Amino acid sequence: MTRILIVDDEPHIVSLVSRAVHAEGYEAVGVDDGPDALEVALAGDIDLIVLDVGLPTMDGFDVLRQLRGAGQTTPVIMLTARSGTHDTIEGLDAGASDYVPKPFAVAELMARVRSRLRDSAANAPTSLTRGDVTLDILARRATVAGREVELSSREFALAEQFVRNAGDVLTREVLLSRVWGLDFDPGSNVVDVYVRYLRAKLGADHIVTVRGEGYLWE
Repeated sequence: MTRILIVDDEPHIVSLVSRAVHAEGYEAVGVDDGPDALEVALAGDIDLIVLDVGLPTMDGFDVLRQLRGAGQTTPVIMLTARSGTHDTIEGLDAGASDYVPKPFAVAELMARVRSRLRDSAANAPTSLTRGDVTLDILARRATVAGREVELSSREFALAEQFVRNAGDVLTREVLLSRVWGLDFDPGSNVVDVYVRYLRAKLGADHIVTVRGEGYLWE
């Protein structure tokens, strides 16, 4: 599912934009300051960021510069109550994809979100490869050493999470949220069951259990 990070220190704006994001069928992640925004954005699996300039401890320009400096190419739409041309230029020069002044119309903001997501999708790679496993994202096909392997939609979505985040530990909570859209249920073993399915189909050595934490793709 498409995940959008909303960064603003005004709770009503985070709530307003989150509702609009959910109405579009996307997942919203809200934070209220720059350091938290950096942590979430750099952890991966964020498809677009709506970023306020006026944040308490690290303003949006600094967040954006650090993201771009770390090689992050995620589309960023800046929000600001400042109306000066200088601020617009600063944001675009820092790597912003778009710039929306406050107050804004939610419908216009969401139109810009959809536009930037389309641009991003057009430039995104259509396949992911880690070792002998390749996932064709558009055709939803998986191959192992050139041999096609049949995966269900959930198995493919889970495999995509592992391959996109190779080397990172993914907790059961994160996987339940991203693949199934569920809140964490300590009694559920659905993630473990599907990991067994993937190991059987893609190779048992790819997915490693990190005891007490989750799983990672080596």
